[in-house]
Amino acid sequence: MPNALDLLTTRRSIKPFEMTGPGPSPAELETILTVGARTPDHGKIVPWRFIVFEGDARTKAGAIFAKVFRTNNVAATQDQIDKEKVRFSDAPLVIAVVSRTSAHPKVPAWEQELSAGASTMNIVHAAHALGYVANWLTGWIAFDRDVLGALGVKADEKIAGFVHIGKSTRPAEDRPRPALADIVTRF
Repeated sequence: MPNALDLLTTRRSIKPFEMTGPGPSPAELETILTVGARTPDHGKIVPWRFIVFEGDARTKAGAIFAKVFRTNNVAATQDQIDKEKVRFSDAPLVIAVVSRTSAHPKVPAWEQELSAGASTMNIVHAAHALGYVANWLTGWIAFDRDVLGALGVKADEKIAGFVHIGKSTRPAEDRPRPALADIVTRF
């Protein structure tokens, strides 16, 4: 396992179509979800939860995506619809992080949503620490209420992200990063 700084500086996003199996074992998945649940959470509200898609659940989700896509895009080609069917099929594991906010006298909704984002990033880092690659995505499926309802996401919940996890089929390349001089000021 890499040390913490190596872990943080070597993480790269790999597109799901560049992923393959095997995916995390049940014990590794439990570790990933445990790390996802260890995030800043002021007020101990737990403003997030997880939906795990693996095995046939990825195909079932794809059928939902294709059906809703076809309904919303009557001029869609069969190729476009088929692409939606396999949206979760490349990576052996997809974890949805569901953000849910509640009224709280000291913790505003924005802070609760940030906690869900931190949880999502913890999942990405835990996957990387275990030797997997991950990609945090949203896309139209994260915002379509018909899709969300079919996945069990309640009307007062949002998707913070879908984290695709697997093994990379190619070496991970870094992308250009901002120069610190361009993003850091001192007060």
